[in-house]
Amino acid sequence: MYPVITPAVLTRVHINSLGDRIVMANKLSIGVMTSLEHDPASEMGNVRNLSLDSTQLACWSPERYTPDISAALDKARKEFNIEITTLWTGYPGPAEWNFASGPTTIGLVPPEYRQMRVAALIGGAEFAARLGISSITTHAGFIPENPKDPLYAGTIEALTTVAKRCSELGIYFCFETGQETPTTLLRAITDIGTGNLGVNLDPANLLMYGKANPVDALDILGPYVKGVHAKDGEYPTTPRELGVEKPLGEGRVNFQMLVPKLKSFGYSGALTIEREISGDQQIKDIKRAIEILEPLC
Repeated sequence: MYPVITPAVLTRVHINSLGDRIVMANKLSIGVMTSLEHDPASEMGNVRNLSLDSTQLACWSPERYTPDISAALDKARKEFNIEITTLWTGYPGPAEWNFASGPTTIGLVPPEYRQMRVAALIGGAEFAARLGISSITTHAGFIPENPKDPLYAGTIEALTTVAKRCSELGIYFCFETGQETPTTLLRAITDIGTGNLGVNLDPANLLMYGKANPVDALDILGPYVKGVHAKDGEYPTTPRELGVEKPLGEGRVNFQMLVPKLKSFGYSGALTIEREISGDQQIKDIKRAIEILEPLC
């Protein structure tokens, strides 16, 4: 039901002039984030205008999962020949991206929002499956590090409900890194245990939430990585606010070490650029990110 990664997919063998066999990882591709909140043709056209051919498509509005939007998106991605690698599936209700209110507002951890967010994630999974998109991705929230925390069991139960529906649809459910330590995320994956779970590695988030060095985090999460955000940032310097996102190459993410290590775990997907600003500067930063990433791919 799920794609099987074989050695042929992961590596190729080159014979050099001396007759030596050199095993080389497949070249990675570069993508960019887009939004289902906007016109699909414009969004897919923006990807093509950057000379890229893949995107992670984000949606925070479950009411957008309609047949008309599905048809428009399908037409646009085919017209511009864009691969949608995952549907980044948001959810209704408040979400405050900080350390003060984040634990009580983000993801499936806050009990008062679980039911409607489970429904939203399942709606996203069904929308993705109809379009042949192989996974959905989301922030699960500040998953408790203590598995005996009263919030832990309910969070795992809610995540299991979503993951099982994804399994029925033949797609993966991916956790974006950020609010939890790599060990906590690995525990959650193990406890859910549905076999269709993956990680969308956001290296900047691991820094900005102060949870891990992203290169080291691969020692724990590397086998589960199904997607990657090419984003940069800094560690937090205050107790209430996240670290600052930076243009790629100006933060603390060591992409020169991260990308080869991703390849060593067999990752062969896209590095999807995410720059969480808007306007002309966003485009400039994305183009600079492409220049930095291309030699590493």
